[in-house]
Amino acid sequence: MEMPPVFVGIDVGKAQVDVARSDSDEVWTLGNDEEGLQELVGRLKTIAPELVVMEATGGFEFPAAAAIAAADIQVVIANPRHCRDFAKSTGQLAKTDTIDARGLALFAERVRPQVRDLPSEEARALEALVSRRRQVIEMITAEKNRLGFALKPVQKGIQKHIKWLERQLSDIDSDLDTTIRKSSIWAAKSDLLQTVPGVGPNLSRVLIAELPELGQLSHKQIAALVGVAPYSRDSGVFRGKRMIWGGRAPVRSALYLSVWSAAKWNPVIRMFYQRLRAKGKPAKVAQVACMRKLLTILNAMVRDSREWDPSVPLDQLRLQHSC
Repeated sequence: MEMPPVFVGIDVGKAQVDVARSDSDEVWTLGNDEEGLQELVGRLKTIAPELVVMEATGGFEFPAAAAIAAADIQVVIANPRHCRDFAKSTGQLAKTDTIDARGLALFAERVRPQVRDLPSEEARALEALVSRRRQVIEMITAEKNRLGFALKPVQKGIQKHIKWLERQLSDIDSDLDTTIRKSSIWAAKSDLLQTVPGVGPNLSRVLIAELPELGQLSHKQIAALVGVAPYSRDSGVFRGKRMIWGGRAPVRSALYLSVWSAAKWNPVIRMFYQRLRAKGKPAKVAQVACMRKLLTILNAMVRDSREWDPSVPLDQLRLQHSC
C-alpha cells in the first residue's frame, strides 16, 4: 500500500529550529548551527518529505534552506504573512515555536506553495546592499528632520552625523555598482533598464535585487507580485473602490519615485498620466496606473532583451509568454 506524502514545517530561530511533520504530532528541536543542520538534513533524508516549508525570518532561515536544498529536498521560504493568515483561518490564534512549526507543516500540505530556486550568495549580497542603502537614506532623512528643531548645543553633532551618513551612502552606491558590474547578466540587465527615460540606477538596482522574477511573468502576475494591481471590493449591490494591496513595498517605493521623473521625461508615461488626469482621475490613482504601466514595459523589455522603443504599442509589449 502506497504511503501518503509527508510534509515538513520548520520554525527557524536565531539559535534553534523546531521541526514538525504533517503525519505526526512530534516536534523536534535542533540547534541552528552546523551540527544541528547536519542532523536536520539526516532526519529529513530518512523521512523523504514531499515538501519542506519555513518562513522568511530576516536571514536566519538561509543556512537551513541551503542545506536542505543541497540534499535535493524541495524547500520553500514562505511569506510570513501568508503563513500567519493561513493559521488564523484554521482557528489557530496562539503562537509558539511548536505551534508555528505544526502550522507550517499543515500549510505545506494544504497550500503546497510553488518551489523556486533559492537566491545565490551574490544575489543575497546585492539585496543586503540595497536594503542597507534604504536604511541609510531613512537615517539621513530622520537626522535632517531633527536638525530643523534641534537646539544649538546638538546641531553640530547632528550635522557631523549627516555628513558621515552621506559618505556611507556614497560608499554603498559604489559597492552596488561594483557588485552589479561583476555579473555580466546583471550589468546587461541594468544597462537595458536604464535605456527607459525615468529609470535610473536606483530603480534598476532595486529591480535586480528584489524582483528577480522581472521578465519571467505576465504583466498581470508581475503587477500583483509588486502590489500595483488594483483589487475589487464588491459585495452584493455594493461596489467599492478598487485598491492596491500587499506586494513588495521596496519595489513599489522605487517605482513611485521613478514615475515622478518618468512623467516629465518619458513621452509614453507623460501622455498616459496627462490623459488620466484629464479624465478626472485623482493624482495618486494616475501615479499608481503609471507605475503599473512602467512595470509592464520593463517586464516586457527584460523578457525580450529589447531596449526602450516608445513606438512599440503597449498591447504588443503585453504578449504573454509561458512561464
